Amino acid sequence: MKINDVLRGKGNQVVTISPEATVTELLALLAEHNVGALVVSADGSTVAGIVSERDIVRLLNRTPDAGDVRVSAIMTEQVHTCGPEDLVDNLMRLMTDRRIRHVPVVTDGALTGIVSIGDVVKTRIGELEFEREQLSNYISG
Repeated sequence: MKINDVLRGKGNQVVTISPEATVTELLALLAEHNVGALVVSADGSTVAGIVSERDIVRLLNRTPDAGDVRVSAIMTEQVHTCGPEDLVDNLMRLMTDRRIRHVPVVTDGALTGIVSIGDVVKTRIGELEFEREQLSNYISG
């Protein structure tokens, strides 16, 4: 299965945030969209970084009054991305090896989606259920 198959099921919407936004604005967007990470982008198309709940926790551990801190100060700049034709199995390995939960999907340098570990797990469960059903039908039939 390819990343494109995952995006076809979940959609291509990606919530982005400006690197100049504050942590307070970041928290509001995370809550509003019920997501655990946002792609940092000045134009909504290029990937400047990614910022997650983990980044906020680390910041709050150091700086309890961190509401006015800029997203650019806490984001991860070296972002692992994938393409729509990449295999989900390879993405699972990347997420496990790098201990990351969100991977932006980039096509020809432009942001076209994001895949979370939850999306990968859901996809894998769907595959296993389909295989089980096929085997059951074969055995009983």
